[in-house]
Amino acid sequence: MSAEASSKHDEGAGVQTETTTHPHAHRFLRHSKSTPEPLRAPVTPFAARLGGNQEFVLDRTDPKNAAVLEDIPDAATHMTVKQALDLRGFRQSVLWKASVMEGVGTMLLVYATGWSALSPAAYPPPPDPASQSGVFSTASFLGPLVGSVISAILIAMYIFCFGAVTGGHLNPLITIATFFARLTSLPRAILYVSFQILGATLAGLLLRASYDSRDFKVGGCWLNPAEISVGSAFANEFSANLVIIFIAFGVGLDPRQRQIFGPSLGPIFVGLAVGTVAFSMAFTRPGYGGAAMNPARCFGAYVGSHFPTWHWIHWVSTFAASILHGIVYHLVPPWGGLAGQHERQLLKDEEK
Repeated sequence: MSAEASSKHDEGAGVQTETTTHPHAHRFLRHSKSTPEPLRAPVTPFAARLGGNQEFVLDRTDPKNAAVLEDIPDAATHMTVKQALDLRGFRQSVLWKASVMEGVGTMLLVYATGWSALSPAAYPPPPDPASQSGVFSTASFLGPLVGSVISAILIAMYIFCFGAVTGGHLNPLITIATFFARLTSLPRAILYVSFQILGATLAGLLLRASYDSRDFKVGGCWLNPAEISVGSAFANEFSANLVIIFIAFGVGLDPRQRQIFGPSLGPIFVGLAVGTVAFSMAFTRPGYGGAAMNPARCFGAYVGSHFPTWHWIHWVSTFAASILHGIVYHLVPPWGGLAGQHERQLLKDEEK
């Protein structure tokens, strides 16, 4: 066979696949039997994927995407209230599979971060007033310091690990916040939070088995009522949740940031944000383990130890912060014009 005929044969053996709007595939690369090229793995479009800054979403105005968006409306941004509340998503197997993985990821995250911040159930004594270093030489300072560094690294790694499959929420705070921002549909939000709680429950049981006792507490999930009031803890939890939501949306979901630092640094910045806020909120007041910023994590810790009467602050503050952020998100959205028309026009002009 001549070189020219061989070239034609190889060309005929190549497979050209075009961009598809199938819910299980987004982009593919051309590959040939004679000169194989690596195939880009399909990524399910999801507007609330933490990290990627909405890189893997569909265009809601494109008629070719209508069939996919009818089944999975949060595969694109700018959902209407009717689309967000559409319950047909419960029939989509892809959402159930993603939710199961959310549960697995949450279980692993809660166990790892819980174990690194675990200590005996007894409350630590207050700092010695005669000590010049005050709280900075006590376990109330050193414990959160170590735990926050470990959490920052683990959260970033877990978001990278599960982000392509589930969006990498691993936290009801992120899921609920994206729901009120109309980036996550109600069926997905319900399934995600349910499996996040289930995963955290299993993590709590593993913590109990690993510690061989129920008499422990986890950093971010305890307070001494004799030293700090529940109202004070709620104010701190609400403020910390609001900070995390704004940072997570700003660095992990804002499509404009994709043009500044790319879509791959979002998970690292989110991990750094959670670690920094967790540390800064934990050591200021003696008798307080700091803000949780993940109600499922504390739920799992209490399954393994004991449920306090004030666990409600983790959930109420989560909804309160998410609703407030959702209002701000709609008043000042991260795009220009109605339904992103201005942003798409800028992209078209840039391509030309």
